[in-house]
Amino acid sequence: MKTIPITCEGYEALKKEFEHLKSVERPENIKAIEEARAHGDLSENAEFAAAKEKQAFIEGRIRNIEYKLANADIIDTSNIKTDKIVFGCKVTLENIDTGDEVIYRLVGQDESNIELGKISVNSPLGASIIGKEEGDIVKIQVPAGTRSYEVVEIS
Repeated sequence: MKTIPITCEGYEALKKEFEHLKSVERPENIKAIEEARAHGDLSENAEFAAAKEKQAFIEGRIRNIEYKLANADIIDTSNIKTDKIVFGCKVTLENIDTGDEVIYRLVGQDESNIELGKISVNSPLGASIIGKEEGDIVKIQVPAGTRSYEVVEIS
């Protein structure tokens, strides 16, 4: 069975979502189905169809999170060494062509959120910077061509 790397924060967020789905979303959806069923003819009942569709989503998400929690490889990032880029560290990269700097934190696939500066270790950029040190140049093939970055700082 394949383990899923995740930070402590990511694991807690998944647990919180799991509990919310089971204790809030699922019961609310059950009530919505009961109310829609009480309206009569189910074949032409849009509320019933929408509630059943939402139920399928909720149950699928619960199963998905259960799998991820059961197979999680929780990595404590509080004591990581910052001499090389590893899971959980924060990295400052400079685009060699434009001079723009970006800061990313390497996290698990389920935690990635580019707007929050979190990229997956499985992403093309994340995978290519693992093991690099400050001053290293990283070249990444993207649809628009090749991008080159310098590792400015690891923290």
